[in-house]
Order: sequence, then C-alpha cells, then structure tokens
Amino acid sequence: MRFISTLKTPVAAVAALLGLFALAPTAQAANPLEMNFWLSGPRYDGNLPPCEAALPSITHQFAEKEGNFWNSDLRITAYAKIRDVAFRPWQSDNIPRRFCAADALLNDGKTHPVYFSIIEDGGLAGFVDGVEFCVVGVDRNWAFNPVCKAAKP
Repeated sequence: MRFISTLKTPVAAVAALLGLFALAPTAQAANPLEMNFWLSGPRYDGNLPPCEAALPSITHQFAEKEGNFWNSDLRITAYAKIRDVAFRPWQSDNIPRRFCAADALLNDGKTHPVYFSIIEDGGLAGFVDGVEFCVVGVDRNWAFNPVCKAAKP
C-alpha cells in the first residue's frame, strides 16, 4: 500500500500536466499584422546577361586567385565555343541562374573547359549578378570537384 501512495503524487502531477497540454489551444499561423508582409521575400525578374558578359569577371577572378593563393602566373588569354547550357534548371522560384560552358586558352598554351554560372543578385551584398566558375584541371582547392561537376546544373 505504501508503494501506491508514493506513486500517486508523481502520477497525479504528470496527469495534471498532460491535462494542461490537452486544454491548450492549437498552434496557429501568425496573423497578417504579426508577419512582415511588406518583406515578402526576394523578387527575381530572371533577366540575366548572356554568357559572354561573365567572361571578363572570370578572367579577372582567375588571375587574382592564381596569383594570390597559388603564386602562379597562369592567366586566361582567350575563350572559344562559348555556349549556354541551362537557364533556371530547377524550379522557377529558385534564384535564377544561367549555366554556361566555354573553352579557355591559358597562357601556358593549353586549352581547358570552363564551366560557369551567372547568378541573379549573387554578387557583393546582392546588388549585382554573381559569377561562379571552374576551370577543369585547375580547380586546385577542389571547390567544384570532381572535374568541376559541382559547377554544372
């Protein structure tokens, strides 16, 4: 009997606590006055420049990365076979991207494929279009490994 009397107090406390949860109102979504309805999220227009517009940025970023991080004089001197690979390959409500490919001629005389994407509002603080790129065979930090696959759609 003594066991039952000591058990009654914790059981009663748990039952009372569960009863309070059962009586609580269900969770509701915030009403419109509580939500930041004027900040409804980014509005993308999907107007991205053609692939050729990203080439000067790629040339500059490649030279800067090779010189500053890898102590290399390797530079991109020319591009060939510039082509559009995909535009917004995922759902239309994702950040608009234009995926492109080209062949880059480096100053060592070798030609390497380069895969890049132009990202709407993907630049500094979201004010300009951003560019991500990968030169096959020169992705030294393996950011887009294997063989620049992560730079493709």
